[in-house]
Formats: sequence, structure tokens, C-alpha cells
Amino acid sequence: MNERKYTFEVCANSVESCLAAQEGGAQRVELCAGIPEGGTTPSYGEIKTARRMLDIRLHVIIRPRGGDFLYSPIEAETMLEDIRTARKAGADGLVFGCLTPEGNIDLALMQKLMEASGDTPVTFHRAFDHCQNPYRALDELVSLGVTRILTSGQQPTAPQGAPLLKDLQVYAKERIILLAGCGVNETNIRKLAQDTSIREFHFSAREQVKSRMLFTNPEVTMGSKDADEYTRDVTTSRRVRTTIEALCGTPYD
Repeated sequence: MNERKYTFEVCANSVESCLAAQEGGAQRVELCAGIPEGGTTPSYGEIKTARRMLDIRLHVIIRPRGGDFLYSPIEAETMLEDIRTARKAGADGLVFGCLTPEGNIDLALMQKLMEASGDTPVTFHRAFDHCQNPYRALDELVSLGVTRILTSGQQPTAPQGAPLLKDLQVYAKERIILLAGCGVNETNIRKLAQDTSIREFHFSAREQVKSRMLFTNPEVTMGSKDADEYTRDVTTSRRVRTTIEALCGTPYD
């Protein structure tokens, strides 16, 4: 396969992960905080630092909290401010999505967010996988001017959602880009590409890194009592490169 046909985006949970993604050959990162919650808006400082240190494209998620994608008026105001902040910090793209209680695209709020985004490309994230009618949702996102849709084909992972991803790729007729994500890795990316004809892929390529702390107090936790607070998941250039090579067959540069 010709690697030039494909675009690889890494879901990065830190500037460290962004740099590893770049070193591994990704063309784009999606910078997120709050990965256990499915990704939330990173800080201004992290966006600025990532932009200063990266040569590849930097997309920033705009999501004020975890949970569902039905946002209150106050949350909508927060999202608008975060869009302005991310653009000011140099983001090349924005990632967001809003739904109605019925599981449709919230067209009114999306229009406001799109206007605030100006000419910055927008990806509608996996809120799409919670839409009751993906074909109608795709048509509406095209009409809003959204550039791409991040989706797992409305299944827990993209490989499981391959049948719908294939159908959506045909239905889109190149009106919008489909970005296959969730559960994509070096063991399945090649078959996913073959089964769906999708050309953009989103993955995290993370590995666990132990804390460098020499002293720890196991009696005190900062969050969930079940969480391992002395282990972090960090994207590694090795796994990014391995995942790309699994599809392309040769090193990507």
C-alpha cells in the first residue's frame, strides 16, 4: 500500500505525547485532557506549548466535561470561549460535537460554534456515534461545513464498526472526510483500511510509564481509590511508527 494515501492522527494526552506522535510519523495530533472521560479541553498553556514545539498540525478538542453531548447554555458559552482561546493559541483545527436530547445534531448550537471557528477546520468527534441516524447526521454536518467526522461506526471500536464505516464512506461521496478511530492499532489498521476504504485513522499508541517518584504515600489518593496514580499512559514514537508501518508496509516519513 502507498502510505501517501493515508493520514494518521494521534490522540495525544500531553505535549510529550504530541512530540512522540510527530517523531513516529503522524501528520496530525488531537490534543486532549481528561482521557479517562473521553477527552476534554486542554489548558491554554498546553496548547501554546504544543504549538511552539510541533511542526505537524495541531487539533484541539473543545469539550467542557465528560459524559453526554447535551450542553447547557453555560457550557455552550464555555465552549465558545475555548474555541476563541484555542484559535488564539495557534490551533490548526478544532474538534467538537453537540447533540439534542433525541440524539440528533444540535444544529443551532453547532452553527454558533462553527461561526466562532471561522476558517479553522472542524472535526465532529465521536458524539456522532451517539446519533440515532448516522446518515442524516452526516448530511447535516456536511451542510454545516464540518471538515471531518471522527467515528467508530457506532460500535465500541472502529474494527467492530467496519460495516457502517464502509457504508458511510460510500454515502459521503467525498463530501466530508471520515476519520476512523477508537481501538485502532497495529494489529487491525490494515484490515480496517481494506474493509472500509477509509484513508484517515485516529489512534493513541500509548504505553504505560512508571512514576519517577522515590517516595509515595499509599494512604492518600488524589482521585479514585482504584486508580494507579504512579503510572501514566503516554504515546510512544515506537507504537506510532509500528501502527503506521502495519498499514503502509514501509517506514513513514
